[in-house]
Amino acid sequence: MKTITKLLTAIMLAGVAATSATSAMADGAKIFVIGGKADDPFWSKVKKGADDAGKVAELTGGSVTWLGPQNYDNLGPDAAKLIRTALSQKPSAIVGPDWVPEAMDDAFKEVVAAGVPLIIYNSGGMDAAKRLGAMNYVGNEEYAAGLGGGAYYGSHGSKNVLCVNTLPGATNTEDRCKGIADAIAKSGGKSSQLPLPSSSFGNPTAVAEAIKAAVLKDNTIDGVITISAGDANSAANAISQANAGDKVKLASFDMDETGLQRIKAGTQMFAVDQQPYLQGFLAVSLLNGLVNYGLDLPTKPVLTGPGIVDAANVDATMAGAAAGAR
Repeated sequence: MKTITKLLTAIMLAGVAATSATSAMADGAKIFVIGGKADDPFWSKVKKGADDAGKVAELTGGSVTWLGPQNYDNLGPDAAKLIRTALSQKPSAIVGPDWVPEAMDDAFKEVVAAGVPLIIYNSGGMDAAKRLGAMNYVGNEEYAAGLGGGAYYGSHGSKNVLCVNTLPGATNTEDRCKGIADAIAKSGGKSSQLPLPSSSFGNPTAVAEAIKAAVLKDNTIDGVITISAGDANSAANAISQANAGDKVKLASFDMDETGLQRIKAGTQMFAVDQQPYLQGFLAVSLLNGLVNYGLDLPTKPVLTGPGIVDAANVDATMAGAAAGAR
């Protein structure tokens, strides 16, 4: 009888433990991530980082949901709608970039006012995080990234660099081009911006034609830098079509495998890297730790860049790209 009683007690205790575990799992962090188009070469890496961090969240009963726009034609207002959509789902935490503050800040303030932990990532910097009441910023400081690219151009003799901006008005892209101009000015050079309609973003023909026309119109241009890896592919075609490859040095903010191959071959000088995988991974990981365990970092902001990828370190970077993380 005692044996049976002990057995029944053990079964009951196991059931209670299982129920408690199930309850704990059900209380995991429900994290929403606002980002770019999932098929965007840059944002696919951010999403991979967020998804990988999400696997840890799932082990504690949590989830990570990615919300991105269908296109970039109406970026700020569309992103604001996504923030409010995330908030309507009663999230545990939200991650988002502050691309267009005048269109998005009110939505972010609603998140904070609702008591939902917020991390700003990718765009806006720590200034935006402080202004909005977010717990941290994860990503690149875009102006500093521009300074790094402009300094690299200047140290390699470039005097007139064209910064191609297919998302004009967005804080991060404007800061990138401004940084290029300010840094190269210190070495006696100059940089101007070629702003293109946001509908050109992802349209290789439109971007290539615009760059080609600009290079042919001004034969003093000796550098072209684009705000994205995809645009760099268009710029490479434009420079080739203009027969300007010997004079015009190509660079890009961010990179894809095609751009890395150009750096390896010597037809692209460098790329400014902000490690997008880490942006998604760290932002989600920080919020998951906060929601589940009350963890926070004293390091603010958490910077993932900038870094320069050129001929000296392209091989190691290509290895990371082969794994989908660079």
